[in-house]
Amino acid sequence: MESKNTSQGFLSYFSNFGSSEEIHDEDESFTLKKKGKKMNGVFHDHLEERIRPFIDLIDTLRSVGIQKELALPTIVVIGDQSSGKSSVLEALSGVSLPRGSGIVTRCPLELKLRQERSGINWKAFIAYGGQNVVIKDPSSVEQHISEAQNELAGKGVGICDEPISLTVMSPNVCDLTLIDLPGIARVPVQGQPEDIGKQIKNLIFKYIEKTETLNMVVVPCNIDIATTEALKMAQEVDPDGKRTIAVLTKPDLMDKGTEHNILNIIRNRVIPLSKGYILVKCRGQKQIDGHISLETATQMEAEFFKNHEVFSCLMNEDKATVKCLATKLSQCLVDHIKKSLPLLSEKIKRQIWDLKSELKGCESGPPLDPQEAKNFLITTLTGFNDMIKDLSLGELINGQLASRDQNCEDNLFVQLRAEFKSWSDNLDQTKESFHESIRMFKDRSQKCRGRELLGFSNYKVIEKLLQECVEKLKDPAIESLSVTKDIIHKQFTKVSEQCFKNYPYLLNVTKNKIDNIHLKQQAKAEERILEQFEMENLIYTQDPIYLKVLNEIGKPEETFSEENIPVFDNKSMYSEMLQGYYQIVVQRMADQIPMLIQYLMLKETARLLCTEMLSLMDGAKVNELLFEDSDVSRNRIEIQTRLDRLNIAQEKMYNSI
Repeated sequence: MESKNTSQGFLSYFSNFGSSEEIHDEDESFTLKKKGKKMNGVFHDHLEERIRPFIDLIDTLRSVGIQKELALPTIVVIGDQSSGKSSVLEALSGVSLPRGSGIVTRCPLELKLRQERSGINWKAFIAYGGQNVVIKDPSSVEQHISEAQNELAGKGVGICDEPISLTVMSPNVCDLTLIDLPGIARVPVQGQPEDIGKQIKNLIFKYIEKTETLNMVVVPCNIDIATTEALKMAQEVDPDGKRTIAVLTKPDLMDKGTEHNILNIIRNRVIPLSKGYILVKCRGQKQIDGHISLETATQMEAEFFKNHEVFSCLMNEDKATVKCLATKLSQCLVDHIKKSLPLLSEKIKRQIWDLKSELKGCESGPPLDPQEAKNFLITTLTGFNDMIKDLSLGELINGQLASRDQNCEDNLFVQLRAEFKSWSDNLDQTKESFHESIRMFKDRSQKCRGRELLGFSNYKVIEKLLQECVEKLKDPAIESLSVTKDIIHKQFTKVSEQCFKNYPYLLNVTKNKIDNIHLKQQAKAEERILEQFEMENLIYTQDPIYLKVLNEIGKPEETFSEENIPVFDNKSMYSEMLQGYYQIVVQRMADQIPMLIQYLMLKETARLLCTEMLSLMDGAKVNELLFEDSDVSRNRIEIQTRLDRLNIAQEKMYNSI
């Protein structure tokens, strides 16, 4: 959903503040008026209704994770250790936060304060590490935060940049969101890493350097403000002081006679800040030990400033008390949100456009919808089967339909034909050794002579000779089967890797099927080859075929036919007749073995594999089969996740108008 009117809607919505109600902050003062009358730092109900949507919108955007894509307008609280930062946040939120020496805040604490008028007296939620816990008792907030920090950062004094979100709903708080960061440490204490100070500063800079962030710097009055590390860091990223507000604490601990110095600071005469300074007095340790409630402490603070001989004037200038601070922070945040919305909306639209373009360049993946994912799996398996069929028919080379200009080395049938030629060449080479066997046969026939007359040969001896020569071809035939199996297996595996490279589980299942089918088919082919050799022991061929071969290898003047055939009492004809039959055997084996291997190892394997792949759909766990684990898929998923976040954010902005 497009949000082209979002920014304009917010701006026109906010522009109504100018007439009957006026809110503005100046370098020297912060004034809140209602028809010309001061409101003592408390928002009118009608005004609260106008401020709340802006803060809720940013919180909603943060809840969908948009801050991972774009910086959101927010107020970050920073301060040196023991600056009084926790006391200020306690006074604003009305709940006790972890206290102590050293690093107390060890994770960024996102503090959401929501004024509740629906009858709820008090309610809170804490969210961290995927957990969301309801807090029913205000006194247990401190414990919940400590437990969350221990879980995220570990027990001890380490820090972690994973945030903890605390939402406090009460009629006694203002609408405000703050992010509290660890106090700045200079010297590591026992148990802390040596670079703890650097770690904390890096974490703080990660937040405050963003132009969308308002920096709330907490500084105690009893030290030189110019030497405060927190203020120095804020000045480094915001040299003009346009997005920095300073909160001065512990006015009761400052040296007597230095009050006017503090007054000059608050009135922007020392280190000018566009958003100025607020002076507060929160509960000290003595009051905490004395169980002074936050509500009582707020009343005591008002009395302190009202009766102070120097600082009483700040009450009229709206520059003192936590109540005034809450009012100013709410208004500063809303004003900052208002100014940021047009640019934020534009950035969201631009990123959505860029991510959509980037997503188009990624390989498509399985849909999230279960039925669509099942259809996607069917399409994927069918595509694989089609490629296997094309491969078995010689129409696929390197994952593409065959063409004349492709590399022949990648052609399955070129590789098979080369192996079958090697088998045929090996058969031809055995003819020479067969000639030697014939010469040996002449001597052997006389030695093995039985009851036959001189000049006649024992046919069993001839059979034995031929059978022994054929037997020698058995091992080369089995070896050719093994080589062919490896060639086909490699090509099948290459197709599976091409089709399922993004789906490791499906790829593994397919490879296992290829292995199992090939092993079974190899065993079957070997059995059939051995059967072929058993048949060759029969010593048989058709007479016309035999005579044709004899005529081809015989002398030109000799012609053989069924009426004119050689007889075995003619010793000179033994050699030619045996060679003729062996040539028939060679020719027969040269074709039969490759055909048998090709049929069982390629055609039948392809058919069986395609059948088994389709059977995966029977009770298949689609999500398991289509599980992705690759750089491409991870990149696509990441892009889609980011795009979903931005689309939700855009819709939230549009619906908030």
